[in-house]
Amino acid sequence: MMESRGLVIRAVSSFYELDTGDGRIICRARGRLRLDGVEPLPGDTVSFIEDPYHDGNGILTGIIERKNFFLRPNIANVDQIVFVATAARPVTEPYLIDRLSVITAEKGCGFLLCINKADLHSADALFQSYLKTEIPVIRTSAETGEGMDELLDALSGKLSVLTGNSGVGKTSMLNRIIPSANRQTNDLSSKYGRGRHTTRTTELFRLNQDTWVADTPGFAALDLQTVSTVTSESLASCFAEFPVGQCRFPDCRHDREPGCAVRDCVANKTVSTSRYESYIRLLHELQIAERSNK
Repeated sequence: MMESRGLVIRAVSSFYELDTGDGRIICRARGRLRLDGVEPLPGDTVSFIEDPYHDGNGILTGIIERKNFFLRPNIANVDQIVFVATAARPVTEPYLIDRLSVITAEKGCGFLLCINKADLHSADALFQSYLKTEIPVIRTSAETGEGMDELLDALSGKLSVLTGNSGVGKTSMLNRIIPSANRQTNDLSSKYGRGRHTTRTTELFRLNQDTWVADTPGFAALDLQTVSTVTSESLASCFAEFPVGQCRFPDCRHDREPGCAVRDCVANKTVSTSRYESYIRLLHELQIAERSNK
C-alpha cells in the first residue's frame, strides 16, 4: 500500500490528526512504533497509509527525522519560540524570558520577544533592555491590532510556538491572527491579577501554506536542568550580547572575577542589567545542580 506524508497538528490519546496538504485525516500509530517507544508529536512530519478497515482514517507508519523536540509540552520541529510578555497585569519577570531564551538557543530554535498589551502599558524599560540584545523584540496589542503586521512577518514560513505567563494574551493574539482558531479565553483572576490556564493540549494552526502557529500549555515552565545540556561553563555563550572571550581570565564565569569584560559592559550600560542578573541567577542554579550531581 502506498505511503503518504502529513503533519501532525494534534495528538489526543492514541489518535493523531494529520494535515496532508489536501485535507485532514485521523490516524492511529502502527504497533511497531508503540513497541519501539516512539511517540509522534505535534509538529512531526510522518508517513501514513490508509486504514483498510476504517474508511477515511489512516495508520501512522513512521516519523521523519526531527531537528528538535520538546516534551511536556510535546512538540517537534520548532523553528521559533514567541515569548509573549507584558508590563501590564500580569507583569512578566525578565528572568522567565531569559531562561527560555537559553533553552531555545540550545535547542537550535529562534526566539522572538513579543511585548503585548501595548495599549495598556508601553513597557519602555523592558523594550529598551532587549534592544541591547540580539533577541528581536516587537510591541503588540491583541486588542487594537498594534504590531500585528510586524508579528505576521516574523511568523512567516516558520512553525512558531506562542508561550508566556497565563494572562498575557497569547490566546487572544492567536485568535486575532488566525480567527478560525477560535480558542477559548478567560479573564484575569481579579483576586490574584493573573490569568487562568485555557490551553490544555498542544495544537497547530495554519496561518498560510508554510506557516504554522502552536498554542501550547506549560512551555514557560520548562526547567533548564531537565530539558537542556547547558552547563555553568557554556551558559554565557547563550547570551549573544556578552563579550565572551574578552575577559582577563579565559575561564571567567562573569560573576566576581577581576577583569571581567561582561561586568564592565553592565557597568557602562551596553549590556542590560536585568539580562546580567538573569545570567547570574541561572549560573548559580546550574552550579548548585552540578555540585549535587557529583
